[in-house]
Amino acid sequence: MKKNIFIHKTAMIEEGVKIGQGTKVWDNVHIRKSTRIGKNCIIGGKSYISYDVKVGNLVKINSFVYICAGVIIEDKAMISAGAIFTNDRFPRAVRGDAEKLFPSEFTEHMEETIVKEGATVGAGAVISCGITLGEYCMVGMGTVVTKNVPPYSLVYGVPARIKGYVCRCGHTLKPKKNSAICSYCKNRYSVSQGKIQL
Repeated sequence: MKKNIFIHKTAMIEEGVKIGQGTKVWDNVHIRKSTRIGKNCIIGGKSYISYDVKVGNLVKINSFVYICAGVIIEDKAMISAGAIFTNDRFPRAVRGDAEKLFPSEFTEHMEETIVKEGATVGAGAVISCGITLGEYCMVGMGTVVTKNVPPYSLVYGVPARIKGYVCRCGHTLKPKKNSAICSYCKNRYSVSQGKIQL
């Protein structure tokens, strides 16, 4: 491992895992083989990251997070405590009459999930497979997400529904006609057909 990477003595890092400079991996984390984690990330205690997961730079993954195979997390995203990702719409321990357990590695039966740059997944949220969480969107705590989330959208509920819009800084936006200005950081956005763009 490179210098200035911190890995807690209780963490379990499997073969072929790549971890970028400045990343910290805390207690009892388990990272499965061939996963790639970028620079300056935090992987919170007791989190599990499955096979071949891709995590970008400056990503914060809090404690007790479950990230299954087939998940891609882009730069600057935040995954809050207790969030759960899924990758199979038809989960079974055994497929058909097979005499062995279905593997945990990504297979043709599973679907990829993408967390785009700057997105936040709230504490205890459950993320369905085969969807994309758009740039800088915010998923509220305890939310069950079953469909794509547009960029800068604030979603919460079971199932998730769009309840508003958020700035890159995380504060809510109040769109007026064709524009929105963040009252906190003064970022200015254009609004077109219900979609927000910086």
